[in-house]
Amino acid sequence: MAKKTSDTSPLFKKVLFGFAFSPNLENNLFEVLRVCRFLGAELTLLHVGACTADKKQAIDALLEKIPEAQVVGQILWQEGDPYQTIYDQCALLDIDLLVIGAQQHESLFRFYVGSVARKLTRNVGCSVLLLINAAKERVACKHVVVNGILSDYTASSIYAAFFMAQQLGAQQLTVVEEIAPKAIKVAVEDDRTLIKSLRKRHQLEVSEDRRIQKIIEEIPEALKEGVSLRSQPIFGKRGYSIGHFAEISRADLLVMNAEKQTSLFKRIFTRDIEFILSDLPCELLIVRPKIKAHD
Repeated sequence: MAKKTSDTSPLFKKVLFGFAFSPNLENNLFEVLRVCRFLGAELTLLHVGACTADKKQAIDALLEKIPEAQVVGQILWQEGDPYQTIYDQCALLDIDLLVIGAQQHESLFRFYVGSVARKLTRNVGCSVLLLINAAKERVACKHVVVNGILSDYTASSIYAAFFMAQQLGAQQLTVVEEIAPKAIKVAVEDDRTLIKSLRKRHQLEVSEDRRIQKIIEEIPEALKEGVSLRSQPIFGKRGYSIGHFAEISRADLLVMNAEKQTSLFKRIFTRDIEFILSDLPCELLIVRPKIKAHD
């Protein structure tokens, strides 16, 4: 991944990665440290478990092999419940971005997110990056896809998508506007109603495009430089549609926004995000404005 230079300040200044001594640890460290260097972020490594001499020697040996190891600010060792420990540290350290490594499941092209990671993704008070393609060697990030649904957080997600595209050197960014088929509100029964349905569909597409363009106009020009922008309306089930689009368009990063923590949050989150978490099409960034520890 070739990093581009930007005059904008880092969006994610403090990153936390909770590591386990799994077969994927080395690849995950290479990837996480590289991403932090691209983003201009400081990394905190956290292991939930006892700090033994063997473990410390192992992690130190791995870091010595990675050129970007200077981004590591501290390594924490804490015993306790994995979910609660990581959740608490994200709040206490004022973390901007939590990185989680997804794991391969059954086939080469299917990945799953464990129960602890899913719970963190739903509840942690910061943005979350799920990695599925962690590797020692850099893989070019060429295409970023971001949701453009009507939400209070969508502008933040689109800003984050441009920031990530700029920092990771992606040349293509697609804003996907998922539109529920029921929004057309026309039952197709004959040629007349078919024409009416097509007109309504076109009106919705134009309306959505105007809304997205207003958001994009507010994005700093430095983040748009060198990035080819495309707007793609899709009629289909929210969450599933954008995940499918990211897969068939071979996106390298999918950016989604979390909804506000309301009484409907869990239902909305499950409907939109769980489709993607069950079969990740690519690396996934869930953008959430930080929630302070006292909030």
